[in-house]
Amino acid sequence: MAEVLYQFLNDSVPEGTSLGVVDGEKVLFAHGDRNRLYQVASVTKIFTALGVLMAAQKGLLDLNDEAGPNGAKLSHLLSHSSGLSFDDRNIILAPPGKRRIYSNVGMEIAAYHASQKIGQELKIFIEEQIFSPLEMKSSRLQDSYATGGLSTLDDLLRLGQELLRRQVLPTVVHEKISDVAYPGLIGVLPGFGRQDPCDFSLGAEIKGSKSPHWTGSGNSPATFGHFGQSGSFIWVDRQSGLSCIYLGTSPFGELHKQIWPKLSDIVLSVYNGSI
Repeated sequence: MAEVLYQFLNDSVPEGTSLGVVDGEKVLFAHGDRNRLYQVASVTKIFTALGVLMAAQKGLLDLNDEAGPNGAKLSHLLSHSSGLSFDDRNIILAPPGKRRIYSNVGMEIAAYHASQKIGQELKIFIEEQIFSPLEMKSSRLQDSYATGGLSTLDDLLRLGQELLRRQVLPTVVHEKISDVAYPGLIGVLPGFGRQDPCDFSLGAEIKGSKSPHWTGSGNSPATFGHFGQSGSFIWVDRQSGLSCIYLGTSPFGELHKQIWPKLSDIVLSVYNGSI
């Protein structure tokens, strides 16, 4: 059955792509260089959010802390519901909690707030509390907490496996990264248009009822993860028991919008028989 997946990769995806699939116990499929360091763009937001959530679990900060625009909380920033624009902290497009406005600058402000609260750079805390216990030995953050992450297929397979089986990170961290925050908000999913609702957790995008979407038709509504403009994604579907990671070097565009849903459905069909 895996031949179908290999054939699709050979026929349809750009050169330099790495792909992996895990369940809760093992790596089911790996294609490409598992140790190549890729820019993961907005997949970085999952790293950043997990660090903030771990700090909250340890009592170093509170998700209800005031941060960002007047009336906004740290939880609003992590869930793209603070009202901030995409890239300008001085532009506020809606009151907190009223619309889902995807915001890189909101994630940067959340990270700065966390760094101030914990008394060290958040990226160091992430290395100690997330990357190290998950043995993500090559992953790191550079300039941006929204888009500056670097990682490998092997590292992200470890992350996907943890987000499926929930063995290392605290339960409350898993709940916050996978449950919808501020449900029912309308918003725009970059590259895929207006969505009603446009569900996000505290740090991850949740499929919900979105259409069109970058995951497959067979992915459950509870599927969560992120894609990045570097042409990369991670999704975690606990209903199917699978996580899939795609790392690429071609910037996100129309090709990815066409092939990612098909690829996800092939993965589900081959390894889960769910479609």
